[in-house]
Amino acid sequence: MNICVYCSAKDSIADEYKQLGCDLGNWIVSTGHTLVFGGATGGLMTEVSRTVFEQGGQVVGIVPQRILRAGRRSPWCTETTEVENMNERKQAMRQIADCFVCLPGSYGTIDEMFDVIASGTVGEHCKPVFILNYKGFYEPLMRQIELMKQKRFIPDEETYKPVFVNSIEELIAQIDNIIH
Repeated sequence: MNICVYCSAKDSIADEYKQLGCDLGNWIVSTGHTLVFGGATGGLMTEVSRTVFEQGGQVVGIVPQRILRAGRRSPWCTETTEVENMNERKQAMRQIADCFVCLPGSYGTIDEMFDVIASGTVGEHCKPVFILNYKGFYEPLMRQIELMKQKRFIPDEETYKPVFVNSIEELIAQIDNIIH
């Protein structure tokens, strides 16, 4: 299974978040899945990709020209696809992936997350998206979604919606459920 991971590329984040990347990477490689990610270095992106790569797993990086020009191409890829820009990156990742995992991150992570959710909502795909709400990181987002439902911007019965999980163990169980 191709598991696309969206996550922070900031090195300044706390080590406990970086550990999430390592834990997810260890599981991906131990189960023979393939990591699909943004092909850049930094933060959780480094931790997930390096963990999978150094243990002999498959790592597909989709990297835009801007990242290449900044000298931030990940050396921990078994396959790299260069694209023109961030929109092409999101589209390529969406096409390759079988499911999506959102770890804590910033604007880029949230942009990628919402791109997948919005495209799933309009029926462009039905691939599951899992959001790791580690230590309540995405609680404000969950409250915003609830507010949008209360105000009827989102229907009560969504045909496509993200799945929030609170731990790596819960994430793994959810992914295992779609496989079996």
